[in-house]
Amino acid sequence: MAILTDYHTHTYFSGDCDTPMEHMITKALSLGITHLCFTEHFDPDYPVRDGESLDFNLDTGKYRNEFLFLKNKYKDKIHLLWGVELGLQAHIFPQLHGYVQNHPFDFIIASSHLCNGGDPYYPDFFEHRKEEDIYEEYFSSILDNVKNFSDYDVYGHLDYIVRYGPNKDARYSYEKYRDIFDSLLKIIIENGKGIELNTGGVKYGLKDLHPATSILKRYKELGGEIITIGSDAHTPQNLLNHFFRAKAVLEECGFRHYTIFQERNPSFIKL
Repeated sequence: MAILTDYHTHTYFSGDCDTPMEHMITKALSLGITHLCFTEHFDPDYPVRDGESLDFNLDTGKYRNEFLFLKNKYKDKIHLLWGVELGLQAHIFPQLHGYVQNHPFDFIIASSHLCNGGDPYYPDFFEHRKEEDIYEEYFSSILDNVKNFSDYDVYGHLDYIVRYGPNKDARYSYEKYRDIFDSLLKIIIENGKGIELNTGGVKYGLKDLHPATSILKRYKELGGEIITIGSDAHTPQNLLNHFFRAKAVLEECGFRHYTIFQERNPSFIKL
């Protein structure tokens, strides 16, 4: 059975997207999607670079109002869910905690878009340092995050950084960072949280999905069961991208179910 639930999508409420929310919905309907969750970026204190105007301070009230209007408009055609993707940085954990407590999200993704204040999206992040050392620093920062922050449901694209490395994931493997990954996966599981299988990295030329299949296998071996699937779509044409591959990978790793959320509560859908 095809997977028809997309739990990582963006619209013009995210600073890096200009797609109207309704355009995503109408495309979702044409694809037969049953559950569509919007997860707009909220990255407070995102560093401003000269000549750029990216703003990840989400207008949550406006986002909520448009979502509720469209949820009612399409209530008989599709399940629309209200989510958010939190950009984690240690110094804003108190702000993020208060934010989460004050809004009735269906689903919350925790993500690491920054590492020690720098954004790996930009090539200068990797200058004058070994790629392996930077990857280790990034994964260690995620370990610190899961030790100190738990106001989320799943951790998104755990190895996001390999999208932008000089060699992407050509020289990268779970085994190189086994100790870090095992530690952070155990904490995620112990805290009753999950991880995301994100198909958005394929368009960056990666050989694998996010996270790598070997990480997914290890998560399952350690007892992980909560796993959502998201396209990370910023345009309608990317909804459900590579979900057939995602299904095959999950089955290869031993999963029999995937997860959806409503009102922060997980439900399990048979693959």
